[in-house]
Amino acid sequence: MLKTYRSRPYPTKAQQAVLEGQLRLCRNLYDCALQERRDAYCKAGKTVTGTTR
Repeated sequence: MLKTYRSRPYPTKAQQAVLEGQLRLCRNLYDCALQERRDAYCKAGKTVTGTTR
């Protein structure tokens, strides 16, 4: 039988501000990358792929 324990973090105000800052940076980075992909598609008509394997 598997047992699970759930916990909920309760960050302090300072920790919450840091987390919100990190989320804001990640969101901005994602939005910029998406805009670059859109621009590249409009210019060349080709999709931009991620990393090659």
